[in-house]
Amino acid sequence: MKKFLFLIVIMLVACAPKPASRQQQAQAATVPQMRFHCDSDTIVINQLLLQGYESGLSDANALVEFYARRLLGTPYVAHTLEGDEEMLTINIHQLDCLTFIESLYALTRVTLAGRYSWRDYADNIENVRYRGGEMGDYSSRIHYISEWIIDNHVRGNLVEVTPDLPHVDYMVKNIDYMTTHTGSYRQLKNDPEMVEKIRRFELRNHRFPYLKRSWLNDKGVKAALRSGDFVSLVTRADGLDVSHNGIIIVDEKGDPYLLDASMSGGKVMLEAKPLYKFLERSKNNIGIRVFRMMQ
Repeated sequence: MKKFLFLIVIMLVACAPKPASRQQQAQAATVPQMRFHCDSDTIVINQLLLQGYESGLSDANALVEFYARRLLGTPYVAHTLEGDEEMLTINIHQLDCLTFIESLYALTRVTLAGRYSWRDYADNIENVRYRGGEMGDYSSRIHYISEWIIDNHVRGNLVEVTPDLPHVDYMVKNIDYMTTHTGSYRQLKNDPEMVEKIRRFELRNHRFPYLKRSWLNDKGVKAALRSGDFVSLVTRADGLDVSHNGIIIVDEKGDPYLLDASMSGGKVMLEAKPLYKFLERSKNNIGIRVFRMMQ
């Protein structure tokens, strides 16, 4: 318990923003450009990984839940990946809904490999965040969940289990929000060349599976969901596939809940209402997609 409290103090109090030192950059042999939030990022990541290694857990979903619970209370901060140039951002102290699930993926993957170094964590962040697992410019980052799952599935990282859920439905949609809202992205506002690069990777008439929110309280659906599953909330908004991400936690009654980096709550938290009730807060959230780590 004392070790855990010490970890929280490091994460939430002792962190002053600071870029990566030359020594830190040199240590990461496979990633030429890294950006840290502060000096204690590597310390905290190593401590988390040591806890995961010592837990003895070997199931991916169990490890995802294990790490998610240890990140509870971490402040929600948006746009932590953005800067004047694309760099591999390592920030365990501030998370949004996507960097939260990326962090859970990386922590879990390192533990499954029997390792516990922040360097391995950084490698896996690059692997899951960028197309083909290699960082280039801004366009190399995977910006849409639909492409994220396709790319990571091909490389053996993740699998979508939505098609296997009872009552699954399908949607066909253009996923092109970024190039139709360039003013919302600092990297696209005054860079037509970058806009065209992003456009090449957007999806036209993309068909994807989803489960309508009206089925989320169905016994068969609830029985098919597991704690530690990644979940994305499908939106009706034009040009977007999903609006939010987190993981599923199934309680003792078998009801799935959302554990997420919440913008409204301002931190990583377990939502108070079951998932089917949580989705009722917004008419734009029309269903879910579910992903699971490959072992």
